[in-house]
Amino acid sequence: MKVRIEIDDQLTEKEIVIKAPSYDPEVQNLYRIIQNQTEQTQSLVFYKDNSEFYLDFDSVLFFETDDRQVHAHTTDDDYQIHFRLYELENKLPDQFIRISKSAIINLNNIFSLTRSVSGTLVKFQNSHKQVYVSRRYYKQLKDRLQRRG
Repeated sequence: MKVRIEIDDQLTEKEIVIKAPSYDPEVQNLYRIIQNQTEQTQSLVFYKDNSEFYLDFDSVLFFETDDRQVHAHTTDDDYQIHFRLYELENKLPDQFIRISKSAIINLNNIFSLTRSVSGTLVKFQNSHKQVYVSRRYYKQLKDRLQRRG
């Protein structure tokens, strides 16, 4: 694969073009990565009481549904967000992964996975907060963690 950058001072905005002999999985993956990266620049609005917050994605530990509302949990706080989990899955960068019907976690903030008879518990760095991984999503989580590091 060749990578090339062309600078053109006549352009008014950046453009990325992928040239390939066919639309194969590698091209599809490149497209998805670039698309996710450009969507990351769009920020989400987080709500608490009567205030709006604009948080960095790295500070979010996980998103969780509770009584038909979605909450974003940080180390010390939690915020409400006006999206459903399935909508967030498409908006969040690749560092987030669905781990159950009711939770999406940030892979970069995982401290440990603890397996027990009742399930797998995810603990986060510098936080007392934790969330369970459903059996359905466990293998996908392990694969992503192994690929990452």
